[in-house]
Amino acid sequence: MNKLTYKTLEDLNYDGYVLKNAPERVLQFGEGNFMRAFVDFFIDTMNELADFNSKVVLVQPIPKFSTPDIGDFINEQEGLYTLYLRGSENGKEVNKKRIISCVSRCLNAYSDYDAVMECANNPDLRFITCNTTEAGIIYDPSCNFTDKPASSFPAKLTQFLYKRFEKFGKEAGKGFIILSCELIDNNGKELEKCVLHHAKDWNLSEEFIHWIETENIFCSTLVDRIVTGYPRSDADTLNKENGYIDNAIDTGEIFGFWVIEGPQSIKDEFPCEKANLPILITDDHKPYKQRKVRILNGAHTSMVLGAYLAGQDIVRDCMKDDVIRNFMNKTIYEEIIPTLTLPKEELEQFASSVTDRFENPFIDHALLSISLNSTAKWKARVMPSLEGYIEKTGKIPACLSASFAFYLAFYKGTGFTSEGFFGNRNGKNNYKISDDQDVLMFFDAHKNDDAKTYVHAVLNQTSFWGKDLSAIPELEEVILDDYKIIEEKGCYELMKQLITK
Repeated sequence: MNKLTYKTLEDLNYDGYVLKNAPERVLQFGEGNFMRAFVDFFIDTMNELADFNSKVVLVQPIPKFSTPDIGDFINEQEGLYTLYLRGSENGKEVNKKRIISCVSRCLNAYSDYDAVMECANNPDLRFITCNTTEAGIIYDPSCNFTDKPASSFPAKLTQFLYKRFEKFGKEAGKGFIILSCELIDNNGKELEKCVLHHAKDWNLSEEFIHWIETENIFCSTLVDRIVTGYPRSDADTLNKENGYIDNAIDTGEIFGFWVIEGPQSIKDEFPCEKANLPILITDDHKPYKQRKVRILNGAHTSMVLGAYLAGQDIVRDCMKDDVIRNFMNKTIYEEIIPTLTLPKEELEQFASSVTDRFENPFIDHALLSISLNSTAKWKARVMPSLEGYIEKTGKIPACLSASFAFYLAFYKGTGFTSEGFFGNRNGKNNYKISDDQDVLMFFDAHKNDDAKTYVHAVLNQTSFWGKDLSAIPELEEVILDDYKIIEEKGCYELMKQLITK
């Protein structure tokens, strides 16, 4: 079989949508699976349905570690790759295939430094997208303007923006709409702060700083799609089915949602509505981030530890168990949604999509994987809902407080071995508890506590929660009662009792 190229598709009489030639209007820092299954999928769809007519230049923001790599494969395939979006919608299995043709080429920020910088001279370039991981948006004072390139992403971007300013600084409308997709709070604004910091430190002129602030729009965004990447076990079969070799196949879930914080004028240039895409441009992305964290991530965190101790191993199987599923739904609909600010109908629609996502037949999402760093996750994802429910109703939320009892039971370890800190499930198998070392040391010190002492010690650990949770009236008593039920009868029995109340 031949590699995937435009000529290969022609020889195969491929009759699907492809866009061979278009101006390079998007520069994307990040060539990984997520951006190709999310941002580039949306751009490709806008090309087809809304005449966006744009090619994307991918930039690998870090040096090459091996050759060939994904960038080489993309260039060999003329930017083409096959994307499979798979999952469950309204209880039915969905598997959609699309050849993505919006990518023109892939450059490396180090080995192709001059070619990357030359993109700044392209008058058609208008958008910059990026996902350089959570650690990518940091201010690094060791970066110098003369580095080729600077090591941090914000410093690289500052260099690129200055090159643009040198070429088009006197011409209005030649700045960029910058769409930051890193998984940190206020990603776009944090990126802008770092860029301005570098510009000032490097003495790059007040005119340049003014141009950054007035001619560029740094958008904070919320991204939501699980991307599973290259399907190693299925790749040969898929290539045979397609009749070509594709070394850049990507896979993800069918669900996708992108919230972009910025002026409504972005819609005039980024035709997501015309293409009927799940992209929302709003002046405040925070309520949507809160919805995702509290409902999707909160449902995970409040359910998985108890479900694991009840004998389950992957999320999909939890959804086949009526007790676990009903416990999760009661948590979401009766205790989380009432604490949120968006319209109830929107929240319930999102909650319904969560069930579909958890049922995805193509993703084996291991509960133990989700259990990683559950202390910080419970604080960020569940605690705000618990406090919000108490503030609104004056009552302790039964399911959310039970999730803390599940956490206590899961972290009641048997002790350290050479491989880490372990717990035991139902006296049958050991499991590794993965968290920060100080957290594990705390639980090791309390592994022999009686129930009352243990519950109080964890609730009172202000270094975990930022406050003394034992000071919340009645909370400790409720959690202690739940924990004793778990000790005597197990997590499953506690879920049963809660869903019948």
